[in-house]
Amino acid sequence: MKSPLFLPGLLVILVSCGSKQEKTKPVYEKITESVYASGIVKSSNQYEVFSRVNGIVDKRLVKEGDLVDKGGAIVQLSGVTAQLQAENARIAAEHATQTANFQRLAELRLSIDLAKIKLEQDAIQLNRQRNLWAQQIGSRNELDQRELAWKTSRNNYDAACLRYAELKREISFGEKQAFKNLEISKSQVNDYTIKSEYSGKVYEILVEEGEMVTIQQPIAVVGDASSFLLELQVDEYDIARVRPGQKIIITMDSYRGQLFQAVVTKVKPFMHERSKTFTVEAQFLQPPSVLYPNLTCEANIVVAQKENALTIPRACLLEGNYILLANKEKRKVITGLMDYQKVEIIKGITASDLILKPAP
Repeated sequence: MKSPLFLPGLLVILVSCGSKQEKTKPVYEKITESVYASGIVKSSNQYEVFSRVNGIVDKRLVKEGDLVDKGGAIVQLSGVTAQLQAENARIAAEHATQTANFQRLAELRLSIDLAKIKLEQDAIQLNRQRNLWAQQIGSRNELDQRELAWKTSRNNYDAACLRYAELKREISFGEKQAFKNLEISKSQVNDYTIKSEYSGKVYEILVEEGEMVTIQQPIAVVGDASSFLLELQVDEYDIARVRPGQKIIITMDSYRGQLFQAVVTKVKPFMHERSKTFTVEAQFLQPPSVLYPNLTCEANIVVAQKENALTIPRACLLEGNYILLANKEKRKVITGLMDYQKVEIIKGITASDLILKPAP
């Protein structure tokens, strides 16, 4: 005796064998072809805030949800060492100024004046000795000594001028270097106050007070408070058909049962190696009333559409480009646009042909 468990299966087989194959006719209607994409909602100018220095969080200066201006402080790190270095740099800068080195410059200026007086006196003595020598008065040795004294005074004067110029150059260089070091030190102190690069909303703060942070660790997430965009991932197989300006139909888990329209604004020309996808950015035409970063979405990017196309159910296609007529004739067709349910037939059948639907 057979088990009764086999009876339902036998009944299904008998019913299927007795059913007739369904028929359909092509119809003229609008068809839209689209490319599927998945993605997330992002705030405009959304970015992760990073610290330029390693340090310990001293204080969180804003709360999640607060609005900040460009340059507004978000987190304060402990920077006692940097403050001390900045103070040392300030003292060094004050010491290096030309005003602080006035005495050294005045001393060399005095040396120049004394050397100049000595040079002028030796020049007078040399001219007097030359006049005497022209009158056959005095000796050649006395004239040579006067010339040697004048040359020595001239060299001493030139050397004093060079020392003054060199000291002034060194002081000027030291002053500039000291003030530059002061600017660097002040900048390093400012680096301990982590600031926002854009005006917007603080969506998330990723560190706690007393926590150690590094330059590789994000501190917060900031983005535009009122403007959002869509970041979609499109398969490499479809990306060549996507262009800026194309319309998109959006569905979101947060707004189930609702459809939203968007438009492609940017196609980034770089494929992600792991996922084999391209990033496409889009803008809502009429955004939902409430949006948050990282909400998920699914999208159909409209790449082509036709108002009056001859279409058949997509399930009627056999082996990609064949159909089966009611008289059992297998005919090759040329297809055009297609969506998830129907396909455009460009050539091969007319609206009067009767087509068999494949058995389920």
